[in-house]
Formats: sequence, structure tokens, C-alpha cells
Amino acid sequence: MSELDGKVCLVTGGAGHIGRAICEALLSEGAQVVAVGRREPSRPIESAGNRAAFYAADLRDAVASQGLIDHISERFGCLDILVNNAGGGPPVAAANASPELTQKIISLNLLAPLVLSQQAHALLTKANDVASIVNIASVSGARGSPGTAAYGAAKAGLLNVTKSLAMEWGPRIRVNALIVGLVHNDAGIEHYGGDEGFRRVADMLPLKRMASPLDVANAVLMMCSDRAAYISGANLEVDGGGEVPVFLHLANASSTAK
Repeated sequence: MSELDGKVCLVTGGAGHIGRAICEALLSEGAQVVAVGRREPSRPIESAGNRAAFYAADLRDAVASQGLIDHISERFGCLDILVNNAGGGPPVAAANASPELTQKIISLNLLAPLVLSQQAHALLTKANDVASIVNIASVSGARGSPGTAAYGAAKAGLLNVTKSLAMEWGPRIRVNALIVGLVHNDAGIEHYGGDEGFRRVADMLPLKRMASPLDVANAVLMMCSDRAAYISGANLEVDGGGEVPVFLHLANASSTAK
């Protein structure tokens, strides 16, 4: 029996590319999973004979997120794991981004996970064991984020929130973040210039490949497990070794060409 067997888990953005993988990984360990998103997925989220419940909500609305927490309280009575995965934002030059777009991006990537965590606090403290929050952050929050300035700023804020809540809410709740690097997504092939573009970008990473959604899901499982019992306030880099500075690749290419 898995140590996550029967645990009540809430995964935001659960129907998305990474969110579905996180839900499936938790289900495979016997957890009870509630996936949240604005639209119900076209196919069920299931694994190992278990199926996630789906709750439709726009978590940028604090009333909607409170309704979600009330639903979980009525159905389960407690919450063991919260994965704040919902996020994202379109690429746009900072000079061209409207105030409305900037507000929406920061609301989704920073305010929504913070407010949901606050609303879930009482349920998390009712867990039989130490509860766990895992915030899905991004390398954009740990370095410059040209073209996605609001997104990068929001994810940087989420990393700070992670450490702050870990200090406030220990020992009953552990709070950690994953700094996720480039993730292979078929929907983003054109953004990287097709399959060849994907291969070129992947070759610039130390592990010579982008992350898969399962890589992120496995990191979530690790951070929620007893093996991470003394880890809280951590910002774990899940980026394949990091992005090697571009100037090194340019220098190597120039040297090879001579």
C-alpha cells in the first residue's frame, strides 16, 4: 500500500498538460484526487482504476475558490495535499501588454494560489498527518523573463510565498515549490520552430532533453512523500541541470566552424 493511499489531493489546472500527469501520478498511488479547471476535460482523468473528480471553477475569483474548498470540506472533511499548478500567460512584449492582461496574469499565477492556500489552511490542518502544499513555479521566476515579464514576476512572487508560508504554517503543513524548466508539449512545437527547433533547444540542456509532464509529476510525488518529511520552504529545480548560457553555445559553434 502506498503512503499516499487514501490521501485527499486537490490539483489546480488538473486537466492541463502537466496537471493531468500530476493527477494521474497521485491516482496511481491510490490518492483521492479533485482536479480543478475552468472547463471539464473531454476525457476523464484516471489511472490504475481510479478516477479524479472534476470541479469547474475560475480560481482568479476568490468566491469561486472558496466554493471549491467548501465542496471538499463537505465531501471529505479534510485535505492532505494541495498542488497549485494552474498558471500560464501568453508571450507579449512588456511595452505592449495592457494593464488588464498584466492583472489577469498576476492574478492567475500569484494571487490565486496564495488565496486558495489561505482558504485551504483550516482543512489542511485537519489532515491526520502533516499536510503538504506544492506550488508549481517556473524558471521564469528565477531569472529574467523577457516577453513574459508579468508571468516571471508572478512566479518569483510564488517562490517567496512558498518560503513565507512554510515558516508560518509549520509544523502542521509543509510548503514547497518546483522551479520547472522547459517541458515538452506537442502544442508548443510551432513556438520552438517545429521538431527541429525542439531538438536544438533540448540539446542546449545538460540532460539533452526537455522535461516530460511525468518528470514534474514524479517530483510532486517525492515532495508529498514521507521521504521529504524534513523538506519545507524549498524551491526544487526541476530543469534538467539548468539552461547553459547561450554565449557558450555560440562560442562553441564559432570554434567548431573554424
